[in-house]
Amino acid sequence: MGVQYAEESDKPSIDKRATVRSGTIIYNDVVIGTDLTTGHSALIREETTIGDDVVIGTNTVIDGQTTIGSNVSMQTNVYVPTNTTIGDRVFLGPNAVLTNDSYPIRQDDDLEGPTLEDDVSVGANATILPGITVGEGAFVAAGAVVTEDVPARTLAVGTPADHRDLPPELEGGNDL
Repeated sequence: MGVQYAEESDKPSIDKRATVRSGTIIYNDVVIGTDLTTGHSALIREETTIGDDVVIGTNTVIDGQTTIGSNVSMQTNVYVPTNTTIGDRVFLGPNAVLTNDSYPIRQDDDLEGPTLEDDVSVGANATILPGITVGEGAFVAAGAVVTEDVPARTLAVGTPADHRDLPPELEGGNDL
């Protein structure tokens, strides 16, 4: 804990009730609320702010300069790139991948991660492209590739993802 990435960095702020499992690395300049739980070998990079009651699964990577709300659950192998914003009560299923580079190593481009608003659910193996906003209460199906903004309370399914009405059984906020 407290990986110093710059000479002027501050030790991470972590509540005493946190459960941080073996192999987890937390950089300096990270601020974490109460009741964090990590799996094994998670990585939380610098300048990240995390709310209360957050689960960060085994092998999950948060690449820094990211804001994560409260009551968020990230399952095993989730990837969260730099410059991402995640709201409250968000669920990210196993192997969900968020991206921030529209033209990897082909063009010098500003890195812009996605924004996941409150009560978003993202299924296993889904991919969300750079700069995308997934609206409040939206549901991204397993395996979907999200290439355009998803309106609030909408289902995104397929590759590339189509938008559909949210089925009644998926309506409402997440209970995390």
